[in-house]
Amino acid sequence: MSARLKETSGHRPTVALFVTCLVDLFRPSVGFASIKLLEDAGCRVVVPSNQTCCGQPAYNSGDRQDTRAIARQVIETFEGYDYVVAPSGSCGSTLKKHYPELFADDPVWADRATQFSAKVHELVSFLTDVMGVTAVDAKLATTVTYHDSCSGLRELGVREQPRKLLRSVEGLTIKELPEADVCCGFGGTFCVKYPDVSNAIVGKKAKHVESTGAEILLAGDLGCLMNMDGKLKREKIGVEVRHVAEVLAGMTDKPPIGGKL
Repeated sequence: MSARLKETSGHRPTVALFVTCLVDLFRPSVGFASIKLLEDAGCRVVVPSNQTCCGQPAYNSGDRQDTRAIARQVIETFEGYDYVVAPSGSCGSTLKKHYPELFADDPVWADRATQFSAKVHELVSFLTDVMGVTAVDAKLATTVTYHDSCSGLRELGVREQPRKLLRSVEGLTIKELPEADVCCGFGGTFCVKYPDVSNAIVGKKAKHVESTGAEILLAGDLGCLMNMDGKLKREKIGVEVRHVAEVLAGMTDKPPIGGKL
């Protein structure tokens, strides 16, 4: 086993991977990296075939009726597993924090939503905080910088966990990103509704990324990564962009997000 673990009772938990829409449609390698990390940590991984969107776009747009319909389908699909893990802080926080709120006044679904949400975790925090992973068996001789995506940081407390595991990657140097905890300007539909504001925010982020001198920009949310990669490409800043799971799993043989400049 490539990940060093704390002592356990020998139970091998069954983890259902919530792939997320963006990973499924744009970056399947993140899903495969997530599976590898979870299996290395001693988990049995299942990827339910009938999973769909977490409902976050509808939720953020104020469409509670459709969000509840989506949430019911997700809960029914995933509630039979020990844990539900997502390689995304934003999707993870929707499942964990907002599903119980959706059904707070629904006597039929409130308890199911609460029990479901208790099993939901963001990928890297699950590895460190639940499975006790302290290091990964990966090598990458380069410099990286890390962006803390808003939902993962503020709603799920994901900050030190990815840095802890990145420090165990042989040959890797981490250069801290100025204002790493400041939004990249994506915000889902925010970047569509307020493109000028979004562009100004991501423009500042791109300058901070360039200032680190890092060769690779990492984060735990694909939406943020795609947004930042687009701006870096437009500004002709030659920094590769990858999901943190790909580096931790030692799966960086594929081209970076958006390809090379």
